[in-house]
Formats: sequence, structure tokens, C-alpha cells
Amino acid sequence: MSAASAEGFSPSFRHFVVARLFGGAAQQMMLVALGWQIYALTASAWDLGLVGLMQFVPAFLLTLPAGHLVDRVDRRKVMGAAMLVQFAVSFVLAWASVGGWVSRDLILGLSIAIGVSRALQMPSQQALMPSLVPLGQLARGTAVASGAAKFAVIGGPALGGFIYVAGAEVVYGVAAAFLLAATVFVGMIHRPDMQMSREPVSIRSLLAGFTFLWQHKVVLGAISLDLFAVLLGSVTALMPMFAKDVLDTGPWGLGLLRSSPAIGALVVAIWLARNPLDGRVGKKMFIAVAIYGVTMLVFGYSTTFWLSMLALVISGGADMVSVVIRLTLVQIETPDDMRGRVSAVNSTFIGASNELGDFRAGATAEWLGAVGSVLVGGIGTLLVAALWVKIFPTLASRDQLMP
Repeated sequence: MSAASAEGFSPSFRHFVVARLFGGAAQQMMLVALGWQIYALTASAWDLGLVGLMQFVPAFLLTLPAGHLVDRVDRRKVMGAAMLVQFAVSFVLAWASVGGWVSRDLILGLSIAIGVSRALQMPSQQALMPSLVPLGQLARGTAVASGAAKFAVIGGPALGGFIYVAGAEVVYGVAAAFLLAATVFVGMIHRPDMQMSREPVSIRSLLAGFTFLWQHKVVLGAISLDLFAVLLGSVTALMPMFAKDVLDTGPWGLGLLRSSPAIGALVVAIWLARNPLDGRVGKKMFIAVAIYGVTMLVFGYSTTFWLSMLALVISGGADMVSVVIRLTLVQIETPDDMRGRVSAVNSTFIGASNELGDFRAGATAEWLGAVGSVLVGGIGTLLVAALWVKIFPTLASRDQLMP
């Protein structure tokens, strides 16, 4: 993000954004290396999908308890612990790559550890951010933080893809250094005032996030629309196949493909940081999801590298509109002492859409081929957008983000 986009925010918010920048770049570098490495080892679309599934399962099982924890302790410490877990993963992968004992089972096993760290990271950073900016700047702050994260998604895969030429161990080593830097910046955030949950630990309190969302249909509709759109439309797991088998490129091309959605997202995030959404936000969200589905169809049909990149750039811009609306609605509608648990549910939905989306893509590619898998997903995304207009009319007719 530009310096102008971050004007008016506190030093703690700036440290938070930089931590997300380093942490996000490291995560994306690891994912590029993991995908290329396991496909080089096994040449299996199924294994590409399994990497996503192994990350999703622990995240799904642990995110709700993590959200409960986030509402009771210092959220900075939870976020920092998540970064340290990912540092350990990147260190082991670098060691294994140098020693020549990296294997399919090791990659899948460490993917589980990445899932555990995400269970801690996602609800803690989502619940922490609203306490670092005034409520009136929340939509703008969400755009800035999301834009910084997307900038990491641009630089991380591109950097990871280019330096993979020097060896996977170099990618993992740089990622480890970035994760240490992220942990330091998290530690520099001043502890914000927050309302700790004093509710006794119980199944009811653990599931309070789900109860809250069920009672707030606008938020439920926004989160579930994003889940199913990305679950069906995601092509991330198949990018190594498209790069190698369809577009005839190497690790550098894979890195550029992985970065392309974030380029579009970053441009839109910068625009939204300066020009917050105003009016007909529900309609804009549905239009953005429909555009996302169309771009997946273009990507599936394309056999030209530049056209594939362009489709992914546009998909990222459309997705950013949906992300800003969803995250802002969740934070505005949620009391502070429940933000951890509601953010945990939101994280579960995000994890489901990303990791299960990767598994869906890999599994269907095994049956239909990579192109068939992407085309089916794009059509499914368009059908979901049309259906959700009917199921959640209050979301479709929502005019303003602020109530």
C-alpha cells in the first residue's frame, strides 16, 4: 500500500500491517515451493489437492477453540505464536531440502502444522484489527490491511518462484527470515483496550459465533457467498499443472500466476482505501462474485500465458470488493467481546473455501482434467451468486456498510 493510503492510522496499526506483509509473503512463498516440490515428486493432481486438505482439517477442527481463546487472552500473543509455528515449519522444510530427505509424507505432515498455525492466526488478527482503528475508519482500515496482505501475495509467489531456481531450501530459508520479522512487528503492537469475555467455558460459549451469525442474516449471507464462490471457483491448487502442462512455463511462471490475483486485488484495495464503498454495497458484492466466476471460465479456456494472467488479475480485483464488504460487515456488526469467536467462524469459512477449494479442484481435475475442473467451478460460482440473491434478499438490497 502507498504511504498516503496509511495516513491517519496509529503506529500500532502500521506495525500490524507490516507484520501481515512479512507473514503473508512468507506463507505464499512456502505454498509455491510446496506445490512445485510435491508435484515434481509425485506428478499427481490428487497430491496437490491433499496439500490443501491437510491444511484445512486442523484449521477446521481448531479454529473455534482458538476463537474462544482469542476472546480471553492478549490477541497479539496468539498471532505471534502462529507466526512462530510457521517459522518452525519453514525451517524444517529448508533442512529437509538441503539434506535431501524431503518427501511426500513430510510435506503433507507439515501441511497439517500450517493448518494448526492458521487456526490461531486468522481469528486473532481479524479480532485484533478493529481495536487498532477508530470505528469510522474501519472500512478504510480493512482496505489498507487487505491491500497489504494482497501485496504480500503478489511479492511472495513471484519471489518464491524466481528464487526456487536456486533451490527449494532457499525459498524456505527466506520465508523463515520473513516470519521472524513478522513476529517482531507483532511484538511492537501496543496492547489495545479490549473487552475480555467472562462467559463460562461451555459448548454454548464455544458455538456462540455460529449463533450470532445465524441471527444476523446479512453477515451470514456475505460469509457463505464468499465461501461457496471460492470453494467452487478456486484454481490455486491447479496452477502448477496449468503452468507446466497447459501454458508450458516453469517455476517463475507459476510464481507470476500465483501473484496475478493479488495484483488486481491490490489495485482495487488502493482504490477502496481512498474511495470507500458508498451505496448499493450488496448489489456490488453480487456483481463482483459474478465477475469472479466469469474470469474463471476465461482462465480455464485460455492456452496463452498473458490471457491467463489477465483473467486472474481481474478475478483478484473482483474478489477484493467482496472481501472488504464481508470483513467490514463482520466487524461492524460484532461486539468486541465476541470478535474472536465470530472471527473464528469467519476463518473457518475462509479456510473451507481456500483449502477445500484446492481439494475440490485437485479431485475433479483427476476425473475431468485441469481445464474441465476449472470450467465446472466457474459455472458453479455463477449459479451460487444467482441463488444467493434469492436466499439472502436483505444482503442483496443492503445500501450502506455502516448501519
